[in-house]
Amino acid sequence: MKVIYISFLVVLAAGLGGCKKFLNTKPTDALTGEEYYSTEAKLINALAGVYDKLGSGNLYGDYLFSEWDACTDDSYYARSATATGITVYNFDFTNDRIRNLWQDCYIGIERANQLIANINIPSMNEDKRAVILGETKFLRAYYYFLLVTRFGGVPLVLQPVTSPNNLDMARTPAGEVYGQILNDMKEAEAVLPLSSTLGYPSRISKTVAEGILARVCLHMAGFPLNDQSKYAEALSWAKKVKESGEHALSTAFNNTVATSAYSQIFINHSQDIYDVKESMWEVDFKGFNGDGYNESGRVGNTLGITMTSATFQNDSGYCYGFIKGTGRLFKLYGNGDQRRDWTLQPYSYNGTTGARVPIVTNASNMYSRDAAKWRRSYENLRPKNKNYGPTNFPLLRYSDVLLMLAEAENQVNGPTAAAYEAINWVRRRAYGVALSTPDPVADVPGGLSKDQFQLFIEDERSRELCFEALRRQDLVRWGKFVPAMKAMSADMASNGGGVAYGALGGKNVTDRNLLYPIPSGEMALNKKMVQNPGW
Repeated sequence: MKVIYISFLVVLAAGLGGCKKFLNTKPTDALTGEEYYSTEAKLINALAGVYDKLGSGNLYGDYLFSEWDACTDDSYYARSATATGITVYNFDFTNDRIRNLWQDCYIGIERANQLIANINIPSMNEDKRAVILGETKFLRAYYYFLLVTRFGGVPLVLQPVTSPNNLDMARTPAGEVYGQILNDMKEAEAVLPLSSTLGYPSRISKTVAEGILARVCLHMAGFPLNDQSKYAEALSWAKKVKESGEHALSTAFNNTVATSAYSQIFINHSQDIYDVKESMWEVDFKGFNGDGYNESGRVGNTLGITMTSATFQNDSGYCYGFIKGTGRLFKLYGNGDQRRDWTLQPYSYNGTTGARVPIVTNASNMYSRDAAKWRRSYENLRPKNKNYGPTNFPLLRYSDVLLMLAEAENQVNGPTAAAYEAINWVRRRAYGVALSTPDPVADVPGGLSKDQFQLFIEDERSRELCFEALRRQDLVRWGKFVPAMKAMSADMASNGGGVAYGALGGKNVTDRNLLYPIPSGEMALNKKMVQNPGW
């Protein structure tokens, strides 16, 4: 494979890797130019290459959840000796994590641009061609969404790079980048199939596009664009998902392995059990790096209950436990909320015997629970690899759509019955009660003002979606990132005891951390690039 590195652009002759659910063949040759796109099957191969970057170690294979979103008011990086890096907001524009995320997103964008440019080469069914084009445009938009929410305005490249000359490009204003994201995603939504016809969540469906469009619109409504009109658009997209009948909160669970319907969601991620009604879009991982193909990830290895004794690797699964929940997060859960003791570590492992040792809650260990949503003990694959596994990572769950619907409805119309219904469904599932029946413990208190209801939603997103690489950007769009981090830091410093070091990230945060710096290599090579404030 020929690779040309040009500033932020990486020109690839072919897209490698794959989504296992629709690319099951092993590569037999390397192709270049038009030959690569000459058949429908080759378009599918190229599409798999566009999807593939989502699962890279710099994105959802590891760092987006284990480092980029490691330090929020929900969580902190659980290594007392770590004093530098993005996990504690002490870094500069030379940081390799910054460079690698930027580069991988643009690799995904370039692969998409190449496929779009060559989409009409093969003779094939036009409806199938339209779906491939829709998926490709959606993925290009999603990579830009990852960039614009973290860096602000970025160079908007919509054509393949064909020459290493004259590639200095100014930053496109964030509003224009968002406009292109909306255009691409709306085009995709019009042609994509339903989730129920796919049967698995690693490929984008019509309602996935609608759900992510709701997310994009909520970000546009918040900081830094503050386009309040986008709340109504977010509401419209979220309603489309709900009214499609394609999705529902799962209330069933296998009580021989799961403790609740909520826990079953994350067990499913480790066992390739696909419930597209509940878990709408996932990055799909495969194997344990033992078959010559790097299609596994580190979900459960970096996020999970700490077990670092190799003796028990095949049972509990080796896990570093890099992320712990804050005391604030622990205290958010009410009595009877079944999510707490699945989300936050309820036991530790005895390193000598491998036995599970229950944790008896006290004031100090509220601040030192591992992020425990994904537990490697549930992986079916044997033998287990020390660092890699097949656990999938969720990009969109139906509960998120309901919480977005409640937030947008509240912003547009106030705390209506529809807003209460959406959030109460999420809470009733969390408490293990019937979704359709009001419950005095689970339900949101009645009579809240618009502002009070918004605050309740913000906390509910923590309870339901913590550790899913959403919290930091939520805080930024709400305009609350810096004060929330300072409050978390003060709480950890005062009450964290042996894990008071978790206050460091919040202590380091300033207004400049609302955006990440443009990578140093990009600044050096692109003469038109302007750095973000404070960097």
